[in-house]
Amino acid sequence: MDIDVRGPRFGAALTTVVLAVVLITGSFWLLAWQTLAFALGAAGGVGRSPYGWLFRKAVRPRIGPPTEFESPEPPRFAQAVGLVFAGVGLAGFGLGPDWLGLAATGAALAAAFLNAAFGYCLGCEMYLLVRRVTVRAQ
Repeated sequence: MDIDVRGPRFGAALTTVVLAVVLITGSFWLLAWQTLAFALGAAGGVGRSPYGWLFRKAVRPRIGPPTEFESPEPPRFAQAVGLVFAGVGLAGFGLGPDWLGLAATGAALAAAFLNAAFGYCLGCEMYLLVRRVTVRAQ
């Protein structure tokens, strides 16, 4: 079943704010929260993430029904990519070196910002590229 395209973009906007605060404060625990949000989105799809739930319950009823839909697989893959970067960031902040935490968090922030500000989902594009390559290889 296809999903409302506004949901992942809303999630990306919240993710952008959270990751920016992580970079400013160096908060391991806030990055742990974002890692959990990515994990839930990767495991169950963006609708199962905390930001997807918030969008469904608080935002979507106020902005009306969707007019555009997309396949759930690319955003789910993007959540998995975010999970990897957030996990590396947690390792950097928790075990060191700090620059690793900053770099991985910054990369995740850049991808989230692209989606939130411009509607360009880098992880989704990676998914489509992987699909094209694997289909040709078969």
